[in-house]
Amino acid sequence: MKACRAVQISDNVYWVGAIDWDIRNFHGYSTNRGTTYNAYLILAEKVTLVDTVKAPFRDELLARIRSVIDPEKIDYIISNHAEMDHSGSLPSMIDIVKPEKVFASVKGVEALEQHFGLKDITAVEDEGEIDLGNMKITCLETRLLHWPDSMVSYLAEDKILFSQDGFGMHLASNERFDDELEDYVLYYEASKYYANILLLYSHIAAKVINRINDSGLEITTIAPDHGPVWRSKIPWIMDLYKKWSARELKKKAIIVYDSMWDSTRMMARAIEDGLTEGGVHVKVLSATATSRAEVVTELIDAAALIVGSPTLNNHIFPTVADILTYIKGLKPKGVVGAAFGSYGWSGESVRVLNAWLEDMKIELVSEGVRVQYVPKAEDLERCRQLGLEVAKRIENLPDPLVVTRVCT
Repeated sequence: MKACRAVQISDNVYWVGAIDWDIRNFHGYSTNRGTTYNAYLILAEKVTLVDTVKAPFRDELLARIRSVIDPEKIDYIISNHAEMDHSGSLPSMIDIVKPEKVFASVKGVEALEQHFGLKDITAVEDEGEIDLGNMKITCLETRLLHWPDSMVSYLAEDKILFSQDGFGMHLASNERFDDELEDYVLYYEASKYYANILLLYSHIAAKVINRINDSGLEITTIAPDHGPVWRSKIPWIMDLYKKWSARELKKKAIIVYDSMWDSTRMMARAIEDGLTEGGVHVKVLSATATSRAEVVTELIDAAALIVGSPTLNNHIFPTVADILTYIKGLKPKGVVGAAFGSYGWSGESVRVLNAWLEDMKIELVSEGVRVQYVPKAEDLERCRQLGLEVAKRIENLPDPLVVTRVCT
């Protein structure tokens, strides 16, 4: 671990986290580009470590700290979030460092005791301060963004917001800063992270963003617990979070389907034709070829969700059910929808899909399209008309964001 070195991100703060190049699944979220577990070392009179890393990466954390100071010189540890990817190595770090104090939110104290049996954790109230001698940390609770214990910490002297999971992304990289990465990568991974982790809590995210903006805090750096540190494109990522949390939808439709003998796929493509003719940006996503995380990422600004499945055992395809279960948990708001599918003899899939969509509070545009066996020309025309009908419903929304030079 001698090769692992800290990266200085301000006069007094170093990144001392770990890079996980191998992870490809994060509790159901496909992490095709890996991730980082970010931790930060503040060289104040009271040397402070902000967050730790996932347990298997503790030695990488220690190696980066040692490239700056002896870990035993750490006086305080702040735990912004008790989830295991940030607190997994906390118990062993406490044993090694023997800090004077470990700080967490009120709920964080409870969570750390329940997870690890940790005692003597110091609770920090909302807007409470931690005195580092020559510097101060201000802590703001961000409950349910995305755990009850979540909080952010602000170091006024260096104008850094340690934002835990907010403004993060799953991206393994040796580049530590936003301006060292391609714009399209930043946009895709930030939107994927928001859609899969924070979409359910959009109403809370909106309040937190407003609170940060109204707080008067001068922020020149945002240091999240995953992905790059923001130093050049803070207005851009803040603006995106405002739009995502406000559910500013676009003239965009997602078609998610699976097919047994190609009939439902043919229907999906005919619906696509109608949507395209109606001026809607369309994404056609096979449930077999597309992960649930990628589907939700496309749904972040889509105004319509159209779902197709053949009938299998009087029900829908398991791949489609998997994706709908995932979407239902994230509760996207303001979306309209429709269902379609082929069948051989019983034909329940469209009825089942309609029930799913209604249960998800997605407004149905029509009763859907059912086709027995192989769609004929007139069946495909009905599918095209369904696409046109959906397009008509969302025609007044703005065109989707085209990501080229998004950050400039």
